[in-house]
Amino acid sequence: MTDDQLAAEFAEHRQVLIGAAYRVVGSVSDAEDVVQEAWLRWSAIDHAEIRDPRAYLIRITTRLALNKLREQKARREQYVGPWLPEPLAADDDDPAAAVELADSVSMAMLVVLETLSPLERATFVLREVFDLPYDEIADTLGRSEAAVRQLAHRAREHVHARQPRHRVDKARHDELTMRFMQAAGSGDFDEVVALLAPDAVLISDGGGKKRAALRPIEGAEKIARWLFAVLADNPGFEIRMATLNDELAYVAYFDDQPDTVTFMTSADGRITELYLIRNPDKLGTVPLLHTLEP
Repeated sequence: MTDDQLAAEFAEHRQVLIGAAYRVVGSVSDAEDVVQEAWLRWSAIDHAEIRDPRAYLIRITTRLALNKLREQKARREQYVGPWLPEPLAADDDDPAAAVELADSVSMAMLVVLETLSPLERATFVLREVFDLPYDEIADTLGRSEAAVRQLAHRAREHVHARQPRHRVDKARHDELTMRFMQAAGSGDFDEVVALLAPDAVLISDGGGKKRAALRPIEGAEKIARWLFAVLADNPGFEIRMATLNDELAYVAYFDDQPDTVTFMTSADGRITELYLIRNPDKLGTVPLLHTLEP
């Protein structure tokens, strides 16, 4: 196989690999580094015995992503406040890429994946997202097939326990979040509280670079007070909707730059979780204000 053929075949699967790595590491830049390393491995091996290039590349990328996740541990331990995954914008010029990245990349799902052990997380991605056989996952992770089945079982149980019991209608969820943002923007404190579940939780990630709560904020009134304090400190915000992580998100812009990305989850007609990413290092894929359609 020529170098051009190798490059073309790798490019065909690149978005799949970005999706696999991103689900494991929760960082766009780290996922891209992982895929670049996967390319170096791919370009150096003997391809004669590779029957399924896609499965092979997913396996090697996940293994490299698992190594990257372990490297992140030191950074996480020094991180100021809660750590949230980076928002991910789909490539508007590549519909196929959007499809590959759509499954299991919601912010709520990624937050749940953060609570798994590295091996559980990698197993969940390989099995539940890409449906690889247990024996191939075992070979990828260097574990027995029985151990991998146990990892998959624990990961599934944990993820399912953290998911809503009833599937939330997307249209109703989007309408609820729009009402919430309108109430927040108009300064209607009582309406904001009414739209939040009494036991709602807000998690904000500023990385020590932007104002953010150092611990999760629990309770509707506490969340509302914190949000209005942030808005009062930033009167120049312009709020726009955007599709990030294959879901509706709200982006607060200051001048042309994204300042805060907000994701919400809901159940029973109330907002149950809010995830605010404010660390500017994590907003690299969020479109600039001037690039959005009016």
